[in-house]
Amino acid sequence: MSIAVVKGLNKIYRNGEMELYALADVELQVEEGEFVAIVGTSGSGKSTLMNILGGLDRPTEGSVRVGEFELTAMSQDELTVFRRRNIGFIFQNYNLIPVLNVYENMILPLKLDGVKVDQEFAELVIQSLGLEEKVFQLPNTLSGGQQQRVAIARALLAKPALILADEPTGSLDSRTGMEVIGLMKVLSEKFHQTLVVVTHNEEIAQLADRMVRIEDGKIFSGEGA
Repeated sequence: MSIAVVKGLNKIYRNGEMELYALADVELQVEEGEFVAIVGTSGSGKSTLMNILGGLDRPTEGSVRVGEFELTAMSQDELTVFRRRNIGFIFQNYNLIPVLNVYENMILPLKLDGVKVDQEFAELVIQSLGLEEKVFQLPNTLSGGQQQRVAIARALLAKPALILADEPTGSLDSRTGMEVIGLMKVLSEKFHQTLVVVTHNEEIAQLADRMVRIEDGKIFSGEGA
């Protein structure tokens, strides 16, 4: 079953009479439970595609469906609620709140949505990520790899339909980066999550079930890892 379907997607930036296609006629389908890596050089359009998939940006043309939701038909307020309830985001710079401890950062999206925390599931995620002894610490006391683990936990705890990770290892050394991606792969399988990772790192992309290559706003291939 497809969890995300993109059809005829164009993202055009206009400057006077000039048109710049950030995305051009993109077609993409992501299956439930799949781990997809979107790879490409800087400026290829991969982050733009992820932002549109996550409802952070709107396409100029085309259809974007995630689960039962057609994102192009939704208002900004509807998209805000949709993102909170259906998408787990993991960013390069972690985006943790410095005045909240690790546990408070993990459950923040749930609190914002007025959803009761599944304590049993939270404990399982925390243990799986090796964060049991860190839950009451502030983010600035953690290493980069530990902060990214907190961001992964935050994405998992809301039990989203889709997890989107934009260069999640970009701020980490290569060893820690591979460890984090390995954890993301194991946990997405363990908790039956669908994972889309945007990266320029081919070694990381090889861990995915499928690799999608994008250059100059166009998708060129979808390969098994």
